[in-house]
Amino acid sequence: MVSIIVSKYVSVIEIPSFRKMGEELREVGGGTGFIVSPDGLIVTNKHVVLDEEAEYTVLTNDGQKYPVSVLARDPLQDIAILKMDANNLPTVKLGNSDALQIGQTAIAIGNALGEFRNTVSVGVISGLLRSVTATGGSFKEQLEKVIQTDAAINKGNSGGPLLNLYGQVIGVNTAMAQQAENIGFAIPVNKVKKDISDIKTYGKIVYPFLGIRYVPITKAIAEDNNLSVDYGVLIIKGEGGDEVAIALGSAAERAGLKEGDIILEFNGKKIDEKNTLAKLILKYKPGDAIALKILRNNQEMTLSAILGEWE
Repeated sequence: MVSIIVSKYVSVIEIPSFRKMGEELREVGGGTGFIVSPDGLIVTNKHVVLDEEAEYTVLTNDGQKYPVSVLARDPLQDIAILKMDANNLPTVKLGNSDALQIGQTAIAIGNALGEFRNTVSVGVISGLLRSVTATGGSFKEQLEKVIQTDAAINKGNSGGPLLNLYGQVIGVNTAMAQQAENIGFAIPVNKVKKDISDIKTYGKIVYPFLGIRYVPITKAIAEDNNLSVDYGVLIIKGEGGDEVAIALGSAAERAGLKEGDIILEFNGKKIDEKNTLAKLILKYKPGDAIALKILRNNQEMTLSAILGEWE
């Protein structure tokens, strides 16, 4: 576990003010992270390192300070990958968040309140597959299928590891519920493994991109809109002028998808509440060829598409 120090140059006026005015580097925030490779890859929250003008430093448990660079900020989840210039570093072990059970012990470690380093709190897994909206300052993000825990997570714990009794990381502490006691949330570590692998393989975090705006079809939506099917996704534009149904130049446009189409299957897999379109897309990489079974004007057809890259 490492503490992350956020510093920024701020204007300074000395008294009397007419004598001198300048800038100095001051600590303006902080968080937590953990080392996942001996050559210095660090996982933390995106919101900890959101300021592109700030400078970032890590403080290790032995009191050493290292400048770090931000290699990537995940566009879809509250994760960032940092790099410190060091070698032969001790690393954490990553567990399997798909095997979690409600009631099992959870241990949160972090830089609580940015002041109390190496704070340990113990609780249980209180819930799984939660959906919450995380906010703070200018940051706002929808967190899907996150872990709920009653192990205390405070400001400064962001980006720190949530561990099981074997000392394996099972999640990344990311948010706490306001107006509540001991309701915190962590991103499952299996989601983070993809980002780590992408950085090692491509040097960046890579997501496939189809390029549509859609609404998942349920029985209620099918009845309200007189649809002939109660599964799949309906391609539809939003109320805002920039919320188009089909992104220009996207894989969807090149494949011939149109607003009003219903995508029934993604590469042979039926799209429903269990197998959502977002979940199915993430099993593929940019450049992969996929088949889309669609319903257009009550006629079924199959279109081919080459997935693009999220930018």
